[in-house]
Amino acid sequence: MPSAIALSNASRITRRLRNCDACRRWMVYRCFSQFIGLRDIEIDGKKYATDEWTNTPSSIVSSVPRRLHLQKDHPISITRQLIESRFPGYRTHNTLFPVVTVNQNFDSLGFPPDHPGRNKTDTYYVNKDTVLRTHTSAHQADVFRGNTSDGFLISADVYRRDAIDRSHYPVFHQMEGARTWDRSIIQDSKELVRKIWDDVAQLPQHELNVSDPNPPIHPERNPLQSKHHMAEEAEAIAAHLKRSLENVVVEIFAQAQKAQQAAGQEISEEPLQVRWVEAYFPFTSPSWELEVFWQGDWLEVLGCGVVKQDLLINAGVPSRVGWAFGMGLERIAMLLFSVPDIRLFWSQDPRFSSQFTSPFPHDPSSTIAAAAPSSFSIKPFTPFSKYPAAPRDVAFWLPSTSSSAGGRLPTASSVHENDVMELVREVAGSDVEDVRLVDEFTHPKTGRKSLCYRVVYRSLERTLTNEEANGLHDSIRKALVEKLGVELR
Repeated sequence: MPSAIALSNASRITRRLRNCDACRRWMVYRCFSQFIGLRDIEIDGKKYATDEWTNTPSSIVSSVPRRLHLQKDHPISITRQLIESRFPGYRTHNTLFPVVTVNQNFDSLGFPPDHPGRNKTDTYYVNKDTVLRTHTSAHQADVFRGNTSDGFLISADVYRRDAIDRSHYPVFHQMEGARTWDRSIIQDSKELVRKIWDDVAQLPQHELNVSDPNPPIHPERNPLQSKHHMAEEAEAIAAHLKRSLENVVVEIFAQAQKAQQAAGQEISEEPLQVRWVEAYFPFTSPSWELEVFWQGDWLEVLGCGVVKQDLLINAGVPSRVGWAFGMGLERIAMLLFSVPDIRLFWSQDPRFSSQFTSPFPHDPSSTIAAAAPSSFSIKPFTPFSKYPAAPRDVAFWLPSTSSSAGGRLPTASSVHENDVMELVREVAGSDVEDVRLVDEFTHPKTGRKSLCYRVVYRSLERTLTNEEANGLHDSIRKALVEKLGVELR
């Protein structure tokens, strides 16, 4: 049985195991077996009991200590600091541990019991009561409860079982932000509204072309929390929220355009277009998404809204009202630095890491957001090579008791697409660029369902030989049979 020490050394062991097909198959069995039979799992020096819910593989455990958002000169860290600079004086929380309770991750935020995000197919469970956080919002209630500042920012690594492509990775980084006002120190609702509008007036002005055609509140699409808020309060909070985040967008895309210009790329002379879109989140209402028209497409940048009052009440600060937002740092960093593949952020190849230098002081222990240096500029990534792709298809019949969608809580005999993705990652690691379903077929007589996935192998650091790609693919085919019970075609 592998020990907790072996789990903590998973990265070193993984490199050795990938040297041969037999070792790869052994590794997949141990990693994908969901730690069956183990009594403990060690995550960054802390031990946790395992049970039938445990589905966190060693490859994910080994990613926890990396903390890219705190690494000096890393693009994710630079992106974090750039966004923080638009919220001077806000308290920052950047070192929160990633293992949280199910209550913190879901219940405290109002996620219903049947929400798909709770599924083992989507979330890495340490055990039935504990998960690797799927979003920075898992810490929102605790930070509200601490009540140490009117405004705060949380940046952290988050974990989700997900697709394999250039823009998705099972470990990524988010930033959460919030601003609240305390009713208990303000005379009445009118005074609160006046105070919030005064704070809006203190925010920097911008010249963005902003489209916001919908009313701040809509009784059906984007309802007011009428039990807790006056319409005028929600409208003032929304105005402060939107102006604050529009200023973030101004800075991000101004830096992106400067980087394009410095790289000799053509820059659009059209003014930046931004639009607000009504949205739904379990922990805010009304809610919105902010989209930016960039290089010919509308790009979703962030989600936000007026904080659900029940969340604040349960956090022990019932007199506070305010807003919150969340955004993915990888998406912004890929845009800022022209990084074409999310896997590159995890590369330790000096040809990647040496290209970036942060203008911000490196102080991971700092707890206050600081303004950006006047000389701030972004240097775009220069690709060091484009190695050839090696696509391979794998087709199989699903077990007769499963479906391509999977169940809410899949058993060992069911197959969910994220199970396929997880297995491929465990076998081939970062040598896989993309996995996608290219065909599905239901036999007209037996009713059995067949799926065909295209796996694209491409290393970021060297050319994979045909023999290496074939070896990886053969290991994946065998693991699909052994671990998911499919029948190869």
